[in-house]
Amino acid sequence: MSLDLHFILFLLLRMAIAAAFVVTASIITERSGPVIGALVATLPVSAGPSYVFLAIDHDAAFIAQGALSSLPVNAATIFMGLTYVVLAQRHSMAVSCVSAFAVWIAMASVIRMFDWTLTAGLAVNFIAFGICIPLLSGYRHVKMPLVTRRWYDIPMRASLVATLVAIVVSTSSWVGPKISGIIALYPVVFSSMMVILHPRIGGPPTAAVLANSAWGLLGFGMAIAVIHVAVVQFGSVIGLCLALATCIVWNLTLWGIGRRATQKTQRAR
Repeated sequence: MSLDLHFILFLLLRMAIAAAFVVTASIITERSGPVIGALVATLPVSAGPSYVFLAIDHDAAFIAQGALSSLPVNAATIFMGLTYVVLAQRHSMAVSCVSAFAVWIAMASVIRMFDWTLTAGLAVNFIAFGICIPLLSGYRHVKMPLVTRRWYDIPMRASLVATLVAIVVSTSSWVGPKISGIIALYPVVFSSMMVILHPRIGGPPTAAVLANSAWGLLGFGMAIAVIHVAVVQFGSVIGLCLALATCIVWNLTLWGIGRRATQKTQRAR
């Protein structure tokens, strides 16, 4: 087998694995409602496969450096979500989505101009979420209409994630860890939710799903910080597993807090 054919087949396998991952997450999201769906959406559905395959091709130092660029990009994602949530209340999908995408691209372009440290990345995240979470809280509670899945919904999400993985894996050797870390954090799941749900159920309900994702996205930022620290100390495999565990534990904690609050409200009634 030629080297080029081997690369193409291995790349297609990676894309298929990433697509299977997002299909599974999408089915869980659709069957669980907006709150649980938001928590599932903030698991590393797209970034996770990208980082796993980067770890196959590169050493721990590359992954740690990439995580430093990914960390401030997580802050850009919450501002992207805030932009969409506010605009989606009164504007069309085109206006809301294009504006949100423009915010993310502009912030990512600024981020790539700097060499980030762990302290600076964490500070940017805490400032961003400190601003955005209170602003998003008023948009979280919206009556959700019944969503009927169309045949192209899951294939579209799977294709987006598979394409992202292909771009990250095939370009990482020549763009370096900084750009790879930025590309790996492109918010595929948020983008697909906006594009798929907005024309079907309307802006405010779609915005509610993203607004409910804010706390989960904060935990995702913590997981990126864990990647940076843990891959150097313990290697890429253990580091990525610890990051995934961070996301899962954080989101389960949020789910438990939300469930107790709901039960308390029901008992009060």
